[in-house]
Amino acid sequence: MDANTWKRQAAERALEFVEDGMTLGLGTGSTAAAFVTLLGAKVKGGLDVLCVPTSEATRIQAESLGIRLTTLDDVPFLDLTIDGADELDGELRLIKGGGGALLREKIVATASDGMIVIADASKRVERLGAFPLPLEVIPFGLKSTLALIETLGADCGLAGELRLRTLANGEPYRTDSGNLIVDAHYGTIADPEMLDEALKLVPGVVENGLFLGIADLAIVAGPEGVEVIEASFEELGEEQS
Repeated sequence: MDANTWKRQAAERALEFVEDGMTLGLGTGSTAAAFVTLLGAKVKGGLDVLCVPTSEATRIQAESLGIRLTTLDDVPFLDLTIDGADELDGELRLIKGGGGALLREKIVATASDGMIVIADASKRVERLGAFPLPLEVIPFGLKSTLALIETLGADCGLAGELRLRTLANGEPYRTDSGNLIVDAHYGTIADPEMLDEALKLVPGVVENGLFLGIADLAIVAGPEGVEVIEASFEELGEEQS
């Protein structure tokens, strides 16, 4: 079996959590696309769901499969989002944004009662950071924004190239919202929470690809089968009580 087979297996398992009448957030990327394909087949068979896509690519795919779509302006709160991840650790902390949709993905996920992450086993890591961290930034003041990111990253004990994402022709990659993507090649991120808080201090950073405390469940498929991992927020709840 290969990664594509595992992605499909994870997507198939996630489909078991979808019920008739649900409102769903649809993720972006190859694993999310596998889920949308399977969902389309269920819809054709009579399943009634209403979905919010996290990218134009997902919207186009879902429309082609006859999946009913809406927006968060019309349906502000969703039952469930199902999306992939570029990395996930044992605490279900994620790095997302390899497909350039991190801002919309985070908006949709946090508007949902729950989030299920689907992934093949290669995305499971001990510590986040081998995959470059995507940062969605505005074009205005880019050099200033990069300098501040570098400074705050150093304060978090991180160093690495901040690389502007480009297309094959060398032109800057633009998100669906018209922003740029900077990929931060930090390596291991020892304290994702500290970095997340630091990046929120940079006005030019619209959003970062750290998804912390958002995923409720992960479905990871690999050579040893399909594993379902539940997030544990007990420790946080005990601290607050």
